[in-house]
Amino acid sequence: MVVGGVAGNPLEEIKMPGSNSLPPLKSLHLKESLIQLKLTAFDQFSTEALLQSLLPGQRDCLKTRPDGTIIDGHHRIHILRKREINVDALPREIIVKEDVEGNAK
Repeated sequence: MVVGGVAGNPLEEIKMPGSNSLPPLKSLHLKESLIQLKLTAFDQFSTEALLQSLLPGQRDCLKTRPDGTIIDGHHRIHILRKREINVDALPREIIVKEDVEGNAK
């Protein structure tokens, strides 16, 4: 499932049907476990380029669990938070975890 907002404006607050807003993003990994080389590389990108790279529909878009746990995009989100961007409102692809029998949890 992809949850998104107004095309071209990834900073606009996005609402999910039947809820007040998206859950805040939370990291799956400790800050200390982020790879410094990746952080240095992503820090060279403009804020707009980072935001665009996270948009749903791309190979490396922002992917989260329904509770907001980040699956893909940790390093870019870290850089955007340092730049004081409201990352909790970004569109994201929601990945529902399935149990062994293929039932959504």
